[in-house]
Amino acid sequence: MTTRLRPSRRARLAAVAAAAALVLTGCASGTGTPAEGSTDLTWGWALPTSWDPVTSTAGWDTHALALVYDGLTQLDPDGEVVPGLAETWEYSDDGATVTFTLREGLEFSDGSPIDASAVKANLERGRDQADSTLAGQLAIVTGVDVVDDRSVAVHLDQADYQVPHLFAGKTGFIVNPKAFSDVTSLATRPQGSGPFELTEYVPNAHADLEKNDLYWNAGRIHIDTFHIVPVADPATVVAGTQSGQYDVALIPPSQVKAAENVGLEVEKIRALTVRALDVNNTVAPYDDPKVLQAISHATDRQALVDGAYFGQGTPNFQPFPKGYIAYDESLDDLYPYDVATAEKLLAEAGHPDGIDITLGIQDADSAIAEVLQAQWAKAGIRATLEVLPPNANNYVTRTYPFVLDSYSGRQSPLQALEVLYGPEGLMNLGRNTPAELTAAIDEARATPTEAADYPEKLRKAVSIGVRSMPNTFLFTWPRILIHAKQVTGIQHWIDVQRWEDVKVTG
Repeated sequence: MTTRLRPSRRARLAAVAAAAALVLTGCASGTGTPAEGSTDLTWGWALPTSWDPVTSTAGWDTHALALVYDGLTQLDPDGEVVPGLAETWEYSDDGATVTFTLREGLEFSDGSPIDASAVKANLERGRDQADSTLAGQLAIVTGVDVVDDRSVAVHLDQADYQVPHLFAGKTGFIVNPKAFSDVTSLATRPQGSGPFELTEYVPNAHADLEKNDLYWNAGRIHIDTFHIVPVADPATVVAGTQSGQYDVALIPPSQVKAAENVGLEVEKIRALTVRALDVNNTVAPYDDPKVLQAISHATDRQALVDGAYFGQGTPNFQPFPKGYIAYDESLDDLYPYDVATAEKLLAEAGHPDGIDITLGIQDADSAIAEVLQAQWAKAGIRATLEVLPPNANNYVTRTYPFVLDSYSGRQSPLQALEVLYGPEGLMNLGRNTPAELTAAIDEARATPTEAADYPEKLRKAVSIGVRSMPNTFLFTWPRILIHAKQVTGIQHWIDVQRWEDVKVTG
């Protein structure tokens, strides 16, 4: 179904001006092509599971949602928090209240004001709405007070200095409260204040957007019309970009050489993405840590990167990339590839003749799954591959106890740990969390991010999580974008890909 939104304020003003010009000149209407001098960009990218940040179910959605929404804060290319809709924030002495002050004159794309009441309504909806996927992150919020039109005080269940980072993503995206009378409409008709406004949406086909001149940072947006078009076949994306079907596109590692060979620009962007195995440790045989350790020792991560990802990745045993503040070097090579050790662990777990398991996969993951299957077989781990139904949401249903997955990090590293390991974490299929891990996360939360001992406390929580929880990490890999030379200004954002200062010339 095509969703055509009412024309944006910018489009309505342009239409009025054009109509006036026609009256004056007596000319007929044009063909609807972009105005002379306008800039048009098509992005080969995935459409979101929902245009409502509260019900969106994939971390990857944030890239598309950031086109139409803005957060109270943003992250710079290195992942450090900077102002967004809020120009400043200040913590109380006990760290349990943080007051955000909004920029002056902010407006949603329909021209209505963005004020403290709108922020309060958004945070409360994200925390309290029954189907909210943000409820776990916002459970820390015990209350929200409007101080004045531009200031809102967020009260927390303990000292928590991660909140400004948290509010740089979906959790802090501010939706126009006018839409709250029918929140189901937001799934296809977003109402925000981001750099663009959605004008037409065809699920599984495309999304058309137009520059939002009311965006507070519109002066750095040089694209007038923006299109998201999913890439149906990754093998054709290089040719599609070369021909101009896409201006910028995401490619899999298998297409890097082809893109380089035809002279396209290739951006290998360090990202918070990691290949992982989701595990429900309340289901046998995954309730035995020795079985999971055997699987990890039976996995040749470098061969996996080389064979399935064409060398575009780095073996990893934790949820963060090397160089990121949460990366713990003590976890390097935690479970080195060692078939003999894997066999010994299986025997100790009561499986001297090997073990039969089932690995749930997406259809697109068959190549990497087959490499894992062959590696594990050498240690007597006989894996049957089961393709999950297209609409299976295992994070919610938890039907499959052992699944090959991809994890996209969150704006706050501790938020990422909550998603992975928290009692309600989407990737914590067993929904159990050791008390020691909860205490370590809480200790890091209560430490100011600028404190000298913050990195140490953060990495301690990471180490406990990796060593005590069943999630198995395989390797990190970059976000790989290709584009023609006419596209300039693409920055290497570790988190959400943004479009400030991007231009299309020629």
